[in-house]
Amino acid sequence: MALTFFKTPRPKSFKFKPRYYDQKKDEFEKRRAVLGIENELSHNEELRHRMSSRWGKNDMEGEKSTLSKVVTYLIYIAFIGLTVYFILFTDIIEKMLTAFGVTN
Repeated sequence: MALTFFKTPRPKSFKFKPRYYDQKKDEFEKRRAVLGIENELSHNEELRHRMSSRWGKNDMEGEKSTLSKVVTYLIYIAFIGLTVYFILFTDIIEKMLTAFGVTN
């Protein structure tokens, strides 16, 4: 019998029951339910589906619209362009360096 100060717990067992999920079938059933053909969804599930389809969550699947991507890219390009302009064509950087005592 060994003398131990700490009791080490036994590892917990992992009980995982795999489930099969068919996303296409689920979407098809939701569409059928919204149209009123053999309604298999509960009232709450039907309301959730209507709300998500109205808000446009299913259309883009979480991606931004192309217009917002273009606007974001234009903002990035403008910021980079202004930075390059200030570094290359103005003496602001030189004034800042002399103010901090890095150059003469």
